[in-house]
This record gives sequence, C-alpha cells and structure tokens, in this order.
Amino acid sequence: MRKIMVISLVLVAITASNCGSGTGNNSGNSSPKTSSTGTSEIVFREYQHEFGKVAEGEKLSYIFTFDNKGTTDLIISSATTTCGCTVPKYDTKPIPPGANGNLEVVFDTSGRNGMQTKTITVKSNAKTPVVLLKITAEVVTNNK
Repeated sequence: MRKIMVISLVLVAITASNCGSGTGNNSGNSSPKTSSTGTSEIVFREYQHEFGKVAEGEKLSYIFTFDNKGTTDLIISSATTTCGCTVPKYDTKPIPPGANGNLEVVFDTSGRNGMQTKTITVKSNAKTPVVLLKITAEVVTNNK
C-alpha cells in the first residue's frame, strides 16, 4: 500500500511538473517565433507622381522606388489599378530588410482626354498591408 502511494505521488508530481513546463515551453516558443519573424515595412520614396501635360496616345512610365525598413523580408502580393489603361509591374522576389525595390507603372493615354488620376493599390506582408500610389496627367488631344 505504501509503494502504491509513493508511486501515485511521484506520478502526480511528474504530471504536474510536465504541465507547468509544457505551458512554459509553449509560451516560451510563441514569443521567440513572434519576435524572430519580425515585420516588414514598405516605405515608398514618393506616393504620387504627376506627369504634367501629355499628348493623347503617349505611353507614360514611372518607377516608384520603395525601401524595406522592417526586420523581415517584404513580399508584395499584388499591385492593382483602377483602370486597364494602367499596368503595374513589380518584382515578386522577397525584398530583404534594408534593401529596396521598384514598382513600375505604365499608363497608356490612348482614348483619354483631360485630367487623369489613376490609383495603384499595393498589397504586401508589411505592417501597413495596403498602400495607395497615384499618378496624374493632363491628357491633351490634338484635334486638327
């Protein structure tokens, strides 16, 4: 009977210590994962570009440059525009912390007239996951 009591107490002590250290290990593992993964931070050097007056039919191109000011790789998942006349091109490779990247926007002014504003929505894994960029141009038609 005494042996059974001692064995029972030992099993209870082992189980209690495993639960305690298991909880400690889980929260210990969670914190390092969060801090070791870090965050990326996308910072564009400019958030808008104005082309000025342009002739209808021109294809305009501008390159937005950005920096990853975060502590982990920056990954752009998409860049979309408000119109099919504007096409964004970007590198799909991860941008390491401290490095920079480019996002090129090509705007086809064919069939456009007057003041044009196009918005580019950039989605990434950055701490600000959605960033808006704008391009503007005054398209002038030559109707002679």
